[in-house]
Amino acid sequence: MNMMRTAMLLAFMTALFMGVGLLIGGRAGMMIALLIAAGMNLFSYWNSDKMVLSAYRAQPVDEGNAPELFQMMRTLSANAGLPMPKVYVYDSPQPNAFATGRNPQNAAVAASTGLLQRLTPEEVAGVMAHELAHIQNRDTLTMTMTATLAGAISMLGNFAFFFGGNRDNNNPLGFIGVIVAMIVAPLAAMLVQMAISRTREYSADKRGAEICGNPLWLASALGKIAGAAQVIHNNDAERNPATAHMFIINPLSGERMDNLFSTHPNTDNRIAELRKMASGFDAGGSTPGLRAARPTRTARTVPETGSGRGTSEPRKGPWS
Repeated sequence: MNMMRTAMLLAFMTALFMGVGLLIGGRAGMMIALLIAAGMNLFSYWNSDKMVLSAYRAQPVDEGNAPELFQMMRTLSANAGLPMPKVYVYDSPQPNAFATGRNPQNAAVAASTGLLQRLTPEEVAGVMAHELAHIQNRDTLTMTMTATLAGAISMLGNFAFFFGGNRDNNNPLGFIGVIVAMIVAPLAAMLVQMAISRTREYSADKRGAEICGNPLWLASALGKIAGAAQVIHNNDAERNPATAHMFIINPLSGERMDNLFSTHPNTDNRIAELRKMASGFDAGGSTPGLRAARPTRTARTVPETGSGRGTSEPRKGPWS
């Protein structure tokens, strides 16, 4: 089902490329757009994860510089029955996280410094378990390729002015093509939001709660992240809005409306579902994954990943 969804998404994106190319440059423009789309599809399959990690300047971590986070991911991966993904940290005061990669064997998870500083170890475990659920459900291929293709579609708006004004292309729809491209460009992120079913977030929440062993950990984390996203800007996300759907909470704004064009379901609805799910778990926390996922508190080992914004704040996460 996920492979079919990915194929349909790529077909839609390719058709969009070709349609705008036809309007701007006639048949020649359509063929050029087809070649570009084919190249982008192939490139995205192999490299979109690297591009997303690079866009956020994420740095890899290991047992040497982030032992608690690394051990947490090893335990959670074992709980999920997944290979250990690569673990990254990116410098942002906004607490958030995302997963990427074309399959579980080539996956990566990235957490912000703000997430590690502001959330408890249990909440971090809930968030990272949610990201592992996306990997297990093979959502990451669709998410990363969509982000790359949406960014490419947005560039058509910039090129439209150059190609649309060419009077030698004998295309009476050239001007219309320019207008269409100008509309498509700012709405590219919205098209991505509609193309990707937001029900995947509910599925990842449910599976993530099972992986970490306690739905309330993730519920608490979602509340904190959503509140922080309203007041703490993520500058890298603002420059790459087509990647917003990859995060556990929309990094662009504190969107609270559960409407068609939201990148994520309503946070309150997600929390409510997790609380319902918690009633099926042992109140005393006797689920195996519950204890296994909790990290030990050792020395502070937050890696330096950039400007170090927010490093002077009290550390409330695993590195207290």
